[in-house]
This record gives sequence, structure tokens and C-alpha cells, in this order.
Amino acid sequence: MNFDPATAPQVPADDARDAASAPAVIGSGLFSGDLEDRTPAGIAAAVSRRIRSGAVEPGARLPTVREVARELRVSPATVNQAWRALAATGAIVARGRAGTFVGEPDGTRPVPPTGRYQRLHPPSDSAFRIDLSRGTPDPELLPDLAAALHAITDHGRGGLAADYLGEAVLPELAAKVRADWPFRAERLAVLDGALDAVDRLLTTHVRLGDAVAVEDPCFPPFLDLLARIGARPVAVRMDESGLLPDDLRRAVRKQGAIALILQPRAQNPTGVSLTARRVRELTEILSGTNTLVIEDDHSAGIASAALRSLGARLPRTAHIRSYSKSHGADLRLAVVGGSAELLDPVIERRMLGPGWTSRLLQRLLLTMLDDDTAARTVTAARTEYRRRSTELRRGLARKGTTIARGDGINLWLPVADENAAMISLAAAGIKAAPGRPFEIEDHPLGDHLRITVAPITDADLDWLTTELVAATTAAPTYRRVRRA
Repeated sequence: MNFDPATAPQVPADDARDAASAPAVIGSGLFSGDLEDRTPAGIAAAVSRRIRSGAVEPGARLPTVREVARELRVSPATVNQAWRALAATGAIVARGRAGTFVGEPDGTRPVPPTGRYQRLHPPSDSAFRIDLSRGTPDPELLPDLAAALHAITDHGRGGLAADYLGEAVLPELAAKVRADWPFRAERLAVLDGALDAVDRLLTTHVRLGDAVAVEDPCFPPFLDLLARIGARPVAVRMDESGLLPDDLRRAVRKQGAIALILQPRAQNPTGVSLTARRVRELTEILSGTNTLVIEDDHSAGIASAALRSLGARLPRTAHIRSYSKSHGADLRLAVVGGSAELLDPVIERRMLGPGWTSRLLQRLLLTMLDDDTAARTVTAARTEYRRRSTELRRGLARKGTTIARGDGINLWLPVADENAAMISLAAAGIKAAPGRPFEIEDHPLGDHLRITVAPITDADLDWLTTELVAATTAAPTYRRVRRA
């Protein structure tokens, strides 16, 4: 779906705003006079030259993608690519339904902030006694990759390395996955992890200026990906059952969200899983719309909650199942399933790059999925993560701090002040993840830390809960000024 400010509903103008204060609108003819290279790169370069030369002033509103495409006699997708490249440099700025505008000169343009994911995981000197910030599984609870590698070699299944023209997805793996897929998927693709799948779906189906509904709080890389393509995140708050229906209704019907990204169980960072009732409520809101739903089941295998997908009722759903947390991060494997309409463009574009995910890695995963020992290891890990999470919550409750029950390997800990809590824990040798990178709004209602339970041992519990409780009430040594 292409965003077109000319045809989108407009927000009524303020009565006090007169016509003289409205930004100048650039005619599409300005870009076509001497434009010989009408590729995305050529269009982006031409617009950039005009901005740098001063022919186009900062703050001026650009013509719509459709207008430029019509003038240059190219497809809207070509102009979208050029606009996206310009937005990545800050040369132009998308402002939702108001349109797309020329950015500020380089000297006055603010430096883009570091990505949220980088802020969440800065370089560390490993000086902490325990690291609860990582959001990753316990390596000791993963299946034995070496055993699976030996099994492949012993059975002579390694002869896939020279096959350029084979199936992109091993037929045996596809059959295994389809057996318990949450809905009937017309297409399956194996990609290089869940984030690779989300990235490719967004790049294919979301355009500069599009609004995309996301959970609030949200997994930070999703927000980084949306920023990279110039899309606008729309916050949808959550409760213990998942996304709030009224917030989603507002995001889709009033703010024009053309896509929704959600994690249906063990949501990162809250640990929330969708209930059956909430799935019905959300699908009722989205039924009859053209909204793309991207489901990231990132904790498949180690999540205790039942998987509930919107895909059974909404055909424009792409469901992603990751095996990184259950079988090993170095596999870099995720399966995505959905309609041909959604996945064929992703698959075709990928053939111009990596082509396919290593069939050796696919065979390795299939071997583990078929192996009883590996299956028991994954089941045991799921049980152990559940036990560690429960023990931590009980320990906190005994010392006066109640925390919501979550699934998977993370808990969302409310604190009085994020910075003070981080400092308090650091002084005790504990590293936690700050809440800010997960939150969409500049001024969230409360402060939080994300706590990963994977590294916690029974020997740590008493000491750890004492320090966590102290951190929840830690106050800053200075008065924090919140800027409007």
C-alpha cells in the first residue's frame, strides 16, 4: 500500500492558521527538467542536488509519490524507493497524513539518535556479577548441535552444499512445520531469523510515511526497522491479555495504520500472551480491512502459553516462527507462512540476494526436530524457564514487590525511577535492561526495567530479590526535568 497525502483524509486546520503560514508545495515538474536517470538512485540524486543547491527550501512540502511517478513516467514503487533513501539521510521527512517535507540543512539537522537496539545492548566490560539485560536463553538449556551434526554426517545427508537449483525450503522441513502451523499457509519460506523475516515483510509491503501499529511497550528492533524505512509507529497499549482493542481500533480507523506487528505469546518485554477472547476481539476490529498482520512467535518451543494466531481469521497475516531461543541462535532460522500475495514478493526479491537460507542449516534443524533427545531438551528448558520466572516472582512478593506473571524468559519490572534503579543494581553488580528503548511514547506513564530470568540460579535468588526490591524504590539524587 502506497501512502498518498493527496488522497488521505486530512486533519482539519486550526482556525488560527492562515494560508500564508502553510508550507510551500513543490511542483513535480521541478524534478523532471534535466532528469535522465529515472532509476530510484537517479531520482534520489536529483532531488538531493536541488535541496543542496537551495532550489528547494527547507520545510517545503513535496508532491505526492503518485504525482512524481506520473510526471516522470515511472512506477510509484520506483519513487517510493528514492523517497525512502532520501528519508534515511534526513533530506526529507515524512509527517504522516500532512505529507512529506524537505528536511533542515545539514548544519541544523539534528543527528539521528543511536538505534534503540544499540542503546539496549551497549558495549560492556563484563564487570557485572550477573547480567539480566540480554534477553537471550541459557546456553546450557539448548539441544546439542554437535549431536545433530554427527547425525547428518553419519546418514550421508550432507550432500546439499553444491545444489543451486534445489527447493528453497526442504520439503521434509516444510511438512514437519505445516503439521502444527496455526493456520493453513499457502506459502512457507525459511529466512535468517525472525528479525530478517520482519525486515523483509516491512520493506516489501510498507512505504515511506505509512502508519504501522505496534505493541507498547515494543521490541526495540521493530521500531528501528520502521525508522529505517520512514514508517510511523502507532502505539497500541497492552494489558495482561494482549493488545487493547480500543487502542487498535483507533490506530487502524483514525490513524490509518496499514500494518500491525505483534508477538502473540511471551511478548518481549512484558511476557504477555494473547488470550482466546482477545484474539476474537482483535480479529473483529481488523476484519474487512486490508491491514497486514505480522506475527512474531519469537519464543516458540520455550513459551508455555498456547499459541493463538490471528491468521485463522485474517488472510493478510504473515506468521513467523523462530527457532533461535529453543534450538540455538547460531542456526539463524525462522519459518514464515502466509498467503502467496504476501510472501511471493519477499521470496522473489530474496532470490536477487542470498537466494535461500542454507539447506544444511535447515537439515540440521529438521534433524533436531525429529530427535527425541533434542525434543526432551527443549521441553525441559521450557519447564525450567517457567520455574525460574515463578521463583523470582515469589521471592519478590515475599519482600513486598508484586510483578505481573509473564511467559518466556523476560519479566517487566515496575520501578520508581529507571535511571536510579539501574544505578542501584549496577552498584550491586547486576546489569538490567532499561525500559525506555521498549517504549514508544516520549513520556510513558511509569518507569520499568526488563529482567531476563535465563541466567538466574537458585543460589542467586535471595540476594537478587533483595537488590531488585531495593531498586524498585530507588530515588534519583537529582531532580529529573521532563521536557515537553
